[in-house]
Amino acid sequence: MAHTKLNPDTVRPPGGNYVHSVEVEAGSRLLYVAGQTGVAPDGTVPEGIEAQADVAFTNIKNVLAASAYGLEDVMFLKSFLVKREDREGYQAARKKHWGDVKPSSTFLIVSGLANPDFLVEVEVIAAKK
Repeated sequence: MAHTKLNPDTVRPPGGNYVHSVEVEAGSRLLYVAGQTGVAPDGTVPEGIEAQADVAFTNIKNVLAASAYGLEDVMFLKSFLVKREDREGYQAARKKHWGDVKPSSTFLIVSGLANPDFLVEVEVIAAKK
């Protein structure tokens, strides 16, 4: 059995680039990726939500690749934004990186992150045989 993505008819269809559930195939390895922010490898934090989300998603890709995973292996994504008005810029960066890859996901608006310069943090769980 491959990983099964499902949007049941008994629940309103997703309003974005996600699915309601993902069942992980038996015997799969799991990789939990800690929340990634817009901090570049050189320690800089770019201005603006789209630039920070771009760095966060690049960081996620790099962490996944270090363990031989890719975005297509991500089963769950959780996003934290500190400003509701940044949602559009965040979604633009997400679409750029993720395209048609649709994990199950949760999107949260929070009062702050570990550093006041951070506008976004994203964590993922990946699975593969």
